[in-house]
Amino acid sequence: MNEKNFIRNEMKERLSKLSKPYYEHYSYKIATNLYNHEDWQQSKVIGITVSKEPEVDTYQIIRKAWESGKEVVIPKCHPKKKALTFHKITKFSQLESVFYGLFEPIIEQTIEVKPENIDLLIVPGLAYTNEGFRLGFGGGYYDRYLPGYNGKTMALAFHFQVISQFDIEEHDIPVSKIITNNEVINTK
Repeated sequence: MNEKNFIRNEMKERLSKLSKPYYEHYSYKIATNLYNHEDWQQSKVIGITVSKEPEVDTYQIIRKAWESGKEVVIPKCHPKKKALTFHKITKFSQLESVFYGLFEPIIEQTIEVKPENIDLLIVPGLAYTNEGFRLGFGGGYYDRYLPGYNGKTMALAFHFQVISQFDIEEHDIPVSKIITNNEVINTK
C-alpha cells in the first residue's frame, strides 16, 4: 500500500472513531471560525460540498450562507470526464444522492456557475499539511478543477486532519487557508 492510501485509511479510521458529541462540537467551532474570517465575510458566492459524516458538517454552513444572503454552489461530478461543475442551489431539495451516497445538485433544477464567478471555494479532503497541500479521497476531481480556478480557497478540517507531511505531487495545488476547530492556518 502506498503512503497516500495508508494515510487515507488511517484518517478514515480516526474520523470513524470521532464521537457524535465531539463531531458536533468540532464542526460548530470550525463553522464559527469560518464565519469570523474575512474571506467568508467578503465572499458573495461560496463553492462547498454537501458533507457526509464524518466529514466536517457543511449543512449548517450552507444554511448560514443563505441566511447571510450568499449564493451557494455545489459540485456535480462527471465521472466519464473525471470533471466537476458547480451549480447554484437555493434549497436542499435540489440535491440528489448519486455516487457513494454523496449529495449533488440536480442538473435540471439548478444553474451552472463558472469558476470565475465563485469567490470562495471550500475544498474537501481527508488530510492536510500546514502548507495547505491536501490529500483528497482519491478521485482527482479537485486536482483537475483547481488549475482553472483563480478565487480564494479554503479547507475545513478537524485538528487531527492536519498532519506533518505526505508525498506532494507536481500537480498538487495547496489551499490558502485551513480552518480547524482550534485555529486558522494561513498557508501562503
